[in-house]
Amino acid sequence: MTDDPAGAPRAGAFFGRRKGRPLRPGQADLTETLLPALSLDLGGPPPADLAALFPAPVGRVFLEIGFGGGEHLVNLAATEPATGLIGCEPFIAGMAKALAAISAGGIETIRLHPDDAVDVLDWLPDASLDRVYLLYPDPWPKKRHWKRRFVSAATLDRLARVTKPGAEFRFASDIDTYVDWTLAHVRDHGAFRWLATTADDWRRPWQGWPGTRYEAKALREGRPPAYLRFERS
Repeated sequence: MTDDPAGAPRAGAFFGRRKGRPLRPGQADLTETLLPALSLDLGGPPPADLAALFPAPVGRVFLEIGFGGGEHLVNLAATEPATGLIGCEPFIAGMAKALAAISAGGIETIRLHPDDAVDVLDWLPDASLDRVYLLYPDPWPKKRHWKRRFVSAATLDRLARVTKPGAEFRFASDIDTYVDWTLAHVRDHGAFRWLATTADDWRRPWQGWPGTRYEAKALREGRPPAYLRFERS
């Protein structure tokens, strides 16, 4: 961990503060012991075949950017046992929750990065990912903060470089202005095409969607989520 004592992010990061309430002893122990064992080593070159990152055999590799408490990531590990998963989450409490679930499930197909996902995108080999998830990212609702939204021309360039032809980029948000923003940026970028075939496709979660605590809160508060699927051309 490289954050300062107040838990503030580094300049230019796409996320807010990293620290909340103090971790419980068991969570703190996992953060000190299991997290280093599962963390990607970005100090050296990545393997040519990302399957080498995992002790269990995998045929595909997915990336989840900002996995929150890990509900979706851990569910993927259960439902896609032959898929390697890379999860990025800078918020320490969320990482601790995911570590507890990974430890309890004995999961061997997840690797982690406890910081900005851009670090991982810049480290990965070309055309190495089969799918990328960006679920309920920070919307940065004030106009002066829009430059901190994760979806941008620069990050779409990164996603285009590391995804295989035919790979999917999946995005979910309950903030309608961020949904519009994402559709416009993807359209203008040109490396991905929206896979919607009917007018209400965006209303339906993709197959196997487990739901998340944040999604449940959005629904309670009257904010219907949108679920977007884009294919790498």
